[in-house]
Amino acid sequence: MGQVELRFVQAQDLPTALQGARALLVWDFSSSVLADNWAHCGSLEWIHVASAGVDALLFDALRESDVTVTNARGTFDRPMAEFVLASILAHRKLIHESARLQAARVWSHRESLPLTGAKALVIGTGAIGREIARLLTAVGMKVRGAGRRQADHDPDFGMIVSSAELVAHVGWCDYLVNVAPLTPQTRGLIDAKVLEAMRPSAHLVNVGRGPTVVEADLVDALRRGAISGASLDVFETEPLPADSPLWDAPGCVVSAHMSGDVVGWRDALALQFVENAERWLADEPLVNVVDKRLGYVPGRQ
Repeated sequence: MGQVELRFVQAQDLPTALQGARALLVWDFSSSVLADNWAHCGSLEWIHVASAGVDALLFDALRESDVTVTNARGTFDRPMAEFVLASILAHRKLIHESARLQAARVWSHRESLPLTGAKALVIGTGAIGREIARLLTAVGMKVRGAGRRQADHDPDFGMIVSSAELVAHVGWCDYLVNVAPLTPQTRGLIDAKVLEAMRPSAHLVNVGRGPTVVEADLVDALRRGAISGASLDVFETEPLPADSPLWDAPGCVVSAHMSGDVVGWRDALALQFVENAERWLADEPLVNVVDKRLGYVPGRQ
């Protein structure tokens, strides 16, 4: 890395740092500061964002430019899959209910549900969704995917249904797991119609992007018992406001956008950038190149 001049800056210093810069590492994936400073990016050739999602980074001028965008695809796959499995196990085995009863010093014997044979429909058939499918299948669950393209013999999901037709398919599953990227097609994807089509016993797990779920519709569904609960790691507004009704909605479990953040995740992100930077300096093809029109790294979707 001795071939480069490194500039470490906060957002307020970005306009000066961008002068003559050919590459940019965006560590804060939720920041929109780049769009505000696009006029200073005339020398920029490559942007790497230290997250799987790039929705906060992309804007029209960047999409239309020749600047290459890469992301952190692969870093969070297994941790997020484990988080989804933990969320399902906690719901299936009444762990959260047991914690509430313990806090109230109440002894209440109950029967939990088996994991084997439970059905999960995973929205998002990219790398993270596939790791989730493999892990859930390994513990005996039945899994299907929902993506842009239908398939009948997918190696990880078996069957992939169209995410544009969720209403017709969510009645099949016990767990609707959302890991879809935020795009114009997925914004508000899980709305009142989808929630109403789910089983009353079904549970939503969202580790994708908050705005893919219409939160007002979800709160209403939880309060009415249209679904049994939700495990939410992402939200329309983050941090989740203290007055959000999701905090105490029936059956709702809130976590602080942490599904992929295991010990060592920062080092893994930094190493991934260094490896891509070495490719860039050697004029070799970069890995994890984002299709700026689609909003994610193309692959099996």
